[in-house]
Amino acid sequence: MSIRFAARARKGVVALTVAAGLAVGVAGCGGGGGADEEKKPEKSASASVGDGSKPSAQEGQSEQPLAELKGSNGLLLQITSAQRDSGGFVTVNGTLKNDGAKDIVVPAALGGNETEIVRNGPSLGGATLVDPKSKKRYYVLRDTDGRPLTTTGFSTIKPGEALSVFMQFPAPPAETTEVTFQLPTFASAPIQITG
Repeated sequence: MSIRFAARARKGVVALTVAAGLAVGVAGCGGGGGADEEKKPEKSASASVGDGSKPSAQEGQSEQPLAELKGSNGLLLQITSAQRDSGGFVTVNGTLKNDGAKDIVVPAALGGNETEIVRNGPSLGGATLVDPKSKKRYYVLRDTDGRPLTTTGFSTIKPGEALSVFMQFPAPPAETTEVTFQLPTFASAPIQITG
């Protein structure tokens, strides 16, 4: 019985991984794909490097972050989007950056203190969304094996290095468009949910 459950759970994780990979691939592929169109991204990328501006945001995301949260030892989390989807989830995307001058070991506290999440290694599983109007807190979703549906497996971030991160939560009611994002060791901040 437990072998069947483990096999079924493994299939679910593989399906989730494949779906996430396809979603990232589709999001990264914009435009038609002609030879002229392929040259355009190179021009815009070199233009942004040449004038010293910050890297452009991903397609569909605003250039201004929704929120910037400062953490311990020079860590900075910039939240770039909080998108509600039709499946009843909210996906929060952002960038975790080392704004300091030394290597930073990402604090284990970011994973929260739930045994089920902690045993799955470093993650952002301690993140929550708080709906102040209905006074509800939404925790990061987990798969059938208890792994958080968030960026995992990071440990040390070098000075100036930035990692793209995501966290997936159950969606608050449709009328809720502003929530407070919280992550252990970081300041909290209000963010807008779109979609």
